[in-house]
Amino acid sequence: MTICGNLLIIALVSYSKVLHSPMYFFLSQLSISDIILSTDISPNMLNIVLHEGTSISLSGCMTQYYFFGFSEASECFLLMVMSYDRYLAICSPLHYASIMSSALCITLVLVSWLFSCIVALILTLSMCQLQFCGPNTIDHFLCDFDPLVELSCSDVSSIQLEVTILSIPVLVVPFLVIVVSYTCIVLAILKISSSSGRVKTFSTCSSHLTVVSIFYGTLITMYLIPKRGQSQIINKTLALLYTVFTPFLNPFIYSLRNNDIKKALRNVLNNKRV
Repeated sequence: MTICGNLLIIALVSYSKVLHSPMYFFLSQLSISDIILSTDISPNMLNIVLHEGTSISLSGCMTQYYFFGFSEASECFLLMVMSYDRYLAICSPLHYASIMSSALCITLVLVSWLFSCIVALILTLSMCQLQFCGPNTIDHFLCDFDPLVELSCSDVSSIQLEVTILSIPVLVVPFLVIVVSYTCIVLAILKISSSSGRVKTFSTCSSHLTVVSIFYGTLITMYLIPKRGQSQIINKTLALLYTVFTPFLNPFIYSLRNNDIKKALRNVLNNKRV
């Protein structure tokens, strides 16, 4: 369902001329990130559920960890880029077309993918330097940072510092950009005189705001709030939200709350009938 939903978004954005705009181009990139995350996590998770536990090689675990970090970082950057796009469209509509050109869109996406790749590679290489000489069982459904660090018999202070430093450009900076962008958007919407105009303007970014709230809400709870007193069940539930349910829900949120996507889907279905 996750793969089909996100592939549908990618296909609609590619096929329909109505969706040939920067906002939907970024949405298609977000769908690619969701597909990578889902195919990295879900198969092994389902295998664990069906067999009440399973094994994975160390190399397989590190590979899963790399693509997990890569997709999560790319999601942060792409959501930031999408919020900047909405800010320009609502707060600077007269300059939007000249600023958000095709060249800038491609550049923003390439930088997001490249930086995500580098960050994930740095963390994975650092993780590969750790020694695992004790218990080899983790109480989780994916190879996440905390469960792996707990298994290591090496000094993990350096890699924990590394993760903290890298979380600033990957998690904190995008979140701050999103908050500032939506603060400016809300202030601009409040200046619109008619209530119908305010509703119509807000509807163009409501889907993105919903996705941001779900994604960052779980990430902040998982990684930035102290874990003292949190049970492992809560940690796994939160991880389930942003690794499995968010990629699953994103296509539905964007399709059900976006008139352009619903219109494009109806046009495709009508053309198929003809």
